[in-house]
Amino acid sequence: MNTIPASWDLTGRVAVVTGAARGIGRATAALLRERGARLVVTDRREAVEELAADDPDDVAALVGDVADEDIARAATRLATQRFGRLDILVNNAGRTLNKPVTDTTVDDFDEIMRVNARGNFVQAREAFRAMEAGGGGAIVSIASVSSVVAFRTQTAYAASKGALAQITRVLAIEGGPKGIRSNAVLPGVVDTDIMEGVVDDGREMLASFGSAHPIGRIGKPEEVAEAVAFLVCDASAFVTGALVAVDGGWTAQ
Repeated sequence: MNTIPASWDLTGRVAVVTGAARGIGRATAALLRERGARLVVTDRREAVEELAADDPDDVAALVGDVADEDIARAATRLATQRFGRLDILVNNAGRTLNKPVTDTTVDDFDEIMRVNARGNFVQAREAFRAMEAGGGGAIVSIASVSSVVAFRTQTAYAASKGALAQITRVLAIEGGPKGIRSNAVLPGVVDTDIMEGVVDDGREMLASFGSAHPIGRIGKPEEVAEAVAFLVCDASAFVTGALVAVDGGWTAQ
């Protein structure tokens, strides 16, 4: 029987995971549940409701736009009313955009910032309030290697993920005295259907990105989820304000 150290156990904790219908969000929700956490999972896709249908006693689902303040409040309220508390927020929901700067419209830029920066901000703000009232908690945001290094065609996306990195650090400073930790995970290229949608040649092109990582391959959603699970558990109690690269060595180059 597989066992985990007591400091990794999340039994009794309550987590909100945004963008949980697929990819990194779905893998993270599954791992946190496996470690004992009860969950509120949110997504703009109705597929997120499948997670609650499979585990109705310990998982609640909410369909809505991550950047909607009412949805952020509703997710936090659902956690506290249904499960009695909120200990963890995983800010995962986001959108991608790859366009040369000259082709990027103001509407493009505004939409990416609305989802990736504003959306994560309002979710974190509402969770922060609940965690402060409850005596502490842990926030982990899924940023990107694009938070700290630049790539062609990512003006809007990189700006949004850079903003998320700085939001993470500010939350750490403000949250420290209140028992609230805030960290971000910076994935490299990860094998998800989101990435397939932003490369011209689908899976063949996606696999070719592996050579850009010193480790020789692209990542798996479950590998990012493991980093998140570490950052929300007691084993990382002295870690806050960190930008943790889970990128196969990409940013070490």
